[in-house]
Amino acid sequence: MTDPFIHPYIPNTAPASRQAMLDAVGAASVDEFYADVPADLRLGRDLDLPEPLVAEQDLVRHVGGLLRRNRAADPGRLFLGAGTYLHAVPAVVDEVINRSEFLTAYAGEPYEDHGRFQALFEYQSLMGELLNLDVVNVPTYDGYQAASTSLAMATRATGRRGVVLVSDAHPDKLSKVRDYVLPIADLIVVPTVGGEADLDAALTHIGPDTAAIWVESPSFHGALETRLPQLADAAHRVGALLVVGTDPITLGVIASPADLGADIVHGDIQSLGLHPWFGGAHAGFIAVDDDPRLVMEMPSRLFGLASTDVPGEYGFGDVAYDRTSFAVREEGKEWVGTAAALWGIAAGVYLSLMGPQGMVELGETLLARTAYARQVLTALPGVLDADDAVHFREFVLDLSAAALTAPALVTQLRAAGFEPGLALDDDRLLVCVTEQNTQTDIDELAAAFAAALADADKEKTA
Repeated sequence: MTDPFIHPYIPNTAPASRQAMLDAVGAASVDEFYADVPADLRLGRDLDLPEPLVAEQDLVRHVGGLLRRNRAADPGRLFLGAGTYLHAVPAVVDEVINRSEFLTAYAGEPYEDHGRFQALFEYQSLMGELLNLDVVNVPTYDGYQAASTSLAMATRATGRRGVVLVSDAHPDKLSKVRDYVLPIADLIVVPTVGGEADLDAALTHIGPDTAAIWVESPSFHGALETRLPQLADAAHRVGALLVVGTDPITLGVIASPADLGADIVHGDIQSLGLHPWFGGAHAGFIAVDDDPRLVMEMPSRLFGLASTDVPGEYGFGDVAYDRTSFAVREEGKEWVGTAAALWGIAAGVYLSLMGPQGMVELGETLLARTAYARQVLTALPGVLDADDAVHFREFVLDLSAAALTAPALVTQLRAAGFEPGLALDDDRLLVCVTEQNTQTDIDELAAAFAAALADADKEKTA
């Protein structure tokens, strides 16, 4: 078939219409629009699609077959984290967010749906108390977007371009941030030492054009940054901001970054009552002090007490709405679309159920089990700690002297019913421990590790 396919309901599939559009923007071909996408990420061929299914029952059978290929790991045998975590979710959380007034309403817009405005105000208030900061946004799509926007805010607030990353950031998050801030910021990555920031090396990159020092604590590897006060001082001496990414589930036992000098704190709320559904329900938060210089740079919606058309009457609604692209369209700070509002409500329910004491007990449990898992796993032959930092929930094992590579160990332990972690490369394995992993679960993982390593050692010496 030589003639191009023209879809009856998509006019830009017609060659004349497509050419007119290309002429209007001055492009020679559609390929020019993808110039920034690396070649190794492009498919380079047509999609390999099956023949169309002619009956609904055939489609149901086909999709059912695909779904049956999924395999769930037992919670106690799942030690995989790397950004999405299997924390316990109280049944009340699911009960609340599955109510129709929360589940089906779009962004709280209908006038009869102002209960969602209050629910999100309560979420923001609980997050503010946990973070010890005054202003928290309605959730963004995910923590990656929260990180990107936080750094963009820093460039606008300071009028500068320099961003210095001093932590081991999640590679996918770093990729997202690089793409997002490319037109407005120059990103420098300073390698860590022992899992934490190399302060001396960082200082050589911090100067009058620095907008922000970016820290992740916990880092992608689970390391907690102990030098936040020094990094805050280094940033503030040159008029820059300290922007810190964190997981709020740590804050029952770890001081908030705001208490250690952070100006903008961001992160993901997936750990707070959101299931890891096929990669997670994710939503991002951004938090600042009640400083107009920073608050007015937040592009996201903020819900608070607002006046109504009735004199003296107040309700829950948008605060400083004119900051947003909803109000000023292309003149907005950044374009903001649909918020992950339902996940904010879930996190609010979770925090209200846990309370301060619950968050303390959870944090203590995570710290203790992380330390115990590191202790028993690094006692195995050839298994070492990759760094000497303090870790929360995740840590990296150095397997360079072990009988198996990290990918081979993952394959072996999967066959035994475990998901032992993420192989970062041949020599490093990222292991995650949550409250779902008991001491018995950790001991069983260590036993499976030992058996796999012993079998591999016997094969090498046979």
